[in-house]
Amino acid sequence: MKEIKRWLFYLGNVLLCLLFAAPTAMAHFGVIIPSDDIITSKDLRKITIAIKFTHPMEDIYMEMEKPKRVGVLYGEQQEDLTPTLVAKKGKGRSQDKGYTYWETVYTIKRPGDYIFFVEPAPYWEPAEDKFIIHYTKVILNALGKEGGWDRALNLPIEIIPLTRPYGLWTGNVFQGQVLINGKPAPFVDVEVEYLSASPENKKKIVIPSDPYITQVVKTDANGVFTYAMPKAGWWGFAALVESPEKIIRDGKEKNVEIGGVIWVHVVDMK
Repeated sequence: MKEIKRWLFYLGNVLLCLLFAAPTAMAHFGVIIPSDDIITSKDLRKITIAIKFTHPMEDIYMEMEKPKRVGVLYGEQQEDLTPTLVAKKGKGRSQDKGYTYWETVYTIKRPGDYIFFVEPAPYWEPAEDKFIIHYTKVILNALGKEGGWDRALNLPIEIIPLTRPYGLWTGNVFQGQVLINGKPAPFVDVEVEYLSASPENKKKIVIPSDPYITQVVKTDANGVFTYAMPKAGWWGFAALVESPEKIIRDGKEKNVEIGGVIWVHVVDMK
């Protein structure tokens, strides 16, 4: 009888722990997605750029304040697109309330590689008691001229593509190097998620368990990571570290997570 009581007591404690356990934090991703990532002579030259803050695999979006800075780098010239931003409302698959995101329209003028980037306003995440700032970028190619897709933007943290970040088939490997203040960042976590709202994805993805939502790889001693993308659509890579700087909230210093994020597009071979 004593043995039974001891096991019942143990089982009760386990159930209480499961009941009141804190939920697993979902991965946040800054998003900057163009309406087209490869512009040919037959395509429209006007590109719509959507800027969001999301849990991409789960199609859940957060309210987003106006970004501090949005721009595009072409060759050696950087253009500020922040004044052109327009607030929009959207809905995720599992959200009744709408969310705010931002858009701009950009006209491609010359052939070459264009790097679009965003520096968001700090996002307060009460569940993690910290601020989040994701420096996010995407590269598109126009009219067949290549060169410049691996240029650095000199952001506090960023991913430099080592694989050309467009013209990718499903199953291709993507490699990137994480830089923090311009220097390679060894053994840093890089979170990887699929944007389930990609135009190629028509049905809700079946997720067997939580670890399948966010893939995680680490950079090597040179700050390089590698990942093979198994499905057509948009894939996001987010290198995450804690900033040495703090932000004051309610009179207290709060930690700041900074992320270098890059998005790449994958197409099925037919």
